[in-house]
Amino acid sequence: MKEISIVEFTSNLGLKEPYPGKEPGVNRLPDWLWKHNLHKLIKAKNIIRVDPPRYSNIKDPQTNILNADSLVTYSREQAYLINNLISANKFPFVLGGDCSILLGVAMALKQKGNYGLFYLDGHTDFMDVSLSETGGVGGMAASIVTGNGPEKLTNILNLSPYIKEENLWCVGNREYDDEYENQIKKSSATYISLKELRKQGIKNTVESFLLEVKSKKLDGFWLHIDVDVLDDAVMPCVDSRTPDGLTYTEFNELTSYLFKNPKLSGLEITILDPDLDETGEYTKEFVSNITAAFNQNFNT
Repeated sequence: MKEISIVEFTSNLGLKEPYPGKEPGVNRLPDWLWKHNLHKLIKAKNIIRVDPPRYSNIKDPQTNILNADSLVTYSREQAYLINNLISANKFPFVLGGDCSILLGVAMALKQKGNYGLFYLDGHTDFMDVSLSETGGVGGMAASIVTGNGPEKLTNILNLSPYIKEENLWCVGNREYDDEYENQIKKSSATYISLKELRKQGIKNTVESFLLEVKSKKLDGFWLHIDVDVLDDAVMPCVDSRTPDGLTYTEFNELTSYLFKNPKLSGLEITILDPDLDETGEYTKEFVSNITAAFNQNFNT
């Protein structure tokens, strides 16, 4: 059984300001989850934190991306840590932050071998910079880690692509705009929208992914969980709200299949913003569900 290391990446570098002069609050998520007992419920051997460089709302003139240089610096630090943990046969249980924390993780995975990525998100995050109104890497993370986008971010340490495009499974999107969806439909990634997931069935979908991991002889796979994949009624404290989403019953079923698979190399949780959950009611419910599903299924 792998030792679990909770890793805190307190980044908001991949998001725009919610309003002028206000930083996105998602960088406080690890402390917020601590307050609501996630750290106590996940039986981790240690807790490691890596804080990012200072946030700025000015776009990089070269790439038109927010905090581009800071993201490069931060991603290198993150990659070093995740690489060391995986090398030591530890399981990184990563708490973000916004979705840009995937860059450092994916770099580490590339350094270790050939990995799959199960991207569970209410959005594809597979978007060209030209389509982004915000310039936030949080909305482009899946495309950047598969080598699509400005070289400054896609080819840090000459590692592009961090994840092969055909090893990306993007699951749970419910932003059904043609221009938005076409980006991933034209790629060689596997795209399963929320509608398609419900049509195919959760068990069939996850089994197909795990069969691919096995048949391709991948070294493992990483699980990205953006909490906005959940139904807006149970998880409204996110930066980009969209109606519908997975119920906790669906979410728990899906994650349970992944948690129990020995090829799961680590996971990350992103986007829950403490500023948007003042009473903590939504966070408590999330912590209760994710920790129960994880503890019941991981390495059993």
